[in-house]
Amino acid sequence: MSSSPTDVLVDVTMPQMGVSVAEGTIVAWRVEVGHRIEADQPICDITTDKIDTEVPSTASGVVAEILVPVESTVEVGTVLARIATGAASPEQPLDGDNGGPSRTETQSPSTPTPRAGNGHRRYSPVVQRIAAEHGIDLSQVEGTGRGGRVRKQDVLAFVESAPVEEPPLHIESPYRPEPVAPVVDGGLSRMRRQIGEHMKRSLDTTATCTTWIEVDMSRVEAARARLGVTALAFVARATIDALREHPALNAWLEGENYTRVSDVNLGIAVSLGEDGLIVPVIARAHELSVEGLAARVKDLARRARARELTPDEVQGGTFTITNPGQYGSIMATPIINLPQVGILDFEAVVKRAVVVTDSDGNDSIAIRPMTILGLSWDHRALDGAVSAQFLATVKRLLESV
Repeated sequence: MSSSPTDVLVDVTMPQMGVSVAEGTIVAWRVEVGHRIEADQPICDITTDKIDTEVPSTASGVVAEILVPVESTVEVGTVLARIATGAASPEQPLDGDNGGPSRTETQSPSTPTPRAGNGHRRYSPVVQRIAAEHGIDLSQVEGTGRGGRVRKQDVLAFVESAPVEEPPLHIESPYRPEPVAPVVDGGLSRMRRQIGEHMKRSLDTTATCTTWIEVDMSRVEAARARLGVTALAFVARATIDALREHPALNAWLEGENYTRVSDVNLGIAVSLGEDGLIVPVIARAHELSVEGLAARVKDLARRARARELTPDEVQGGTFTITNPGQYGSIMATPIINLPQVGILDFEAVVKRAVVVTDSDGNDSIAIRPMTILGLSWDHRALDGAVSAQFLATVKRLLESV
């Protein structure tokens, strides 16, 4: 389709979905050239190593160009399609008589019609990597994703269900095979490089300082056992309340532009194992109770590992909490998630002997569940006093649950 001289062409690009996501693969196009589409209506389906999602149209109009064919993998920011916003009614309406997308017998070579089911196998980079590591023929794996697409979980389930070869009967055979040299990985994955570049850019850009504080988690441990939630939910709630008291930390610093944000959009770092990490965002987290936060964190973590997050759920964070303490670590210096100005590190809760003072001022030794919270903050935007006050507020809130 050719646009008229009065048309305005609007680009639809590959969206950014998390700091370490650098590329995405087109799974299916929902429209063809010449179809009418409305703003925010899904125009195509994409997959990345972390998220499967739909890409919405950025404008209402007629699809003038589709630039990336199905199964092509392109970098974030690549123009996928263009919408002519001033075009007249198209010759091909979006919806046919059956309520679905209409199809023509001829179409541009650059926009093949996707086929559903097993006739068109769709493999993301992470799926291909796992299959190669385990010597799996992906044509034998049943896909549970949209249109029969094989997901990471499908490959892992196939690996677990594969029969284990029986060892030889005579295990003491005098014949010994030559030792196989270990395979050395020649480099980092693209995602690992992207995470590294983002973290290095943060260290190069920010004036990072880290402040720690000890917290007695006795009351939190009792309360979480009563409510059946994790300690992270209480730390998140205390962090939110502390950010409301110290709004200088709930902010973005982009270049020389420092902006305090009224809403607390709380990012929670989620490890994806060898696939890197992602930071889902709980929008307007200040509106949620401890129980509500616990439910949202659990849901986001589950969907992050299943690659079911939407682009909106990994954008717009104003402050981040990372929780490596679940693995037993006791102290760390987290790197700030740009353009935020602070990140809180929640470490393991460990029972230790500490000095406690009673109401009469008498000291004694007692066993208490203790943790260390570490706050990395950007000295360009904040001073040490504000950071220490923030941590003291979090401590006070947690110890008075």
